[in-house]
Amino acid sequence: MSKEIVPLLDEVEGYHAHVYFDASTIAQARQLCQRAAEIFMIEMGRVHERPVGPHPCWSCQLTFSIPQFAAVMTWLAMYREGLTVMIHPLSGDDLRDHRDYAMWLGAIEPLKLEMFT
Repeated sequence: MSKEIVPLLDEVEGYHAHVYFDASTIAQARQLCQRAAEIFMIEMGRVHERPVGPHPCWSCQLTFSIPQFAAVMTWLAMYREGLTVMIHPLSGDDLRDHRDYAMWLGAIEPLKLEMFT
């Protein structure tokens, strides 16, 4: 790997996955997040029934480690059943994490990034 890439990778402490839902899919999202937390022994945040932070939709956050990335991402891709999931690394730079490094399963939603500037 190039010397420019390695330091950036060293800055990543883990990942967040934000599962987006609405009133009609809240039960599905809650079940998905609870199941992920049980299977992978990862932290499940609150189920927000309103937009929180830069997220334009209701959401629930899952926090997981670098070694868990492939398994959690694969599982979410296979079991999200139409829900949108935004995943980003935790590098310490919230703006770049959400704007430049975000990965999406499903529709890409416009984030409210102005809160980071």
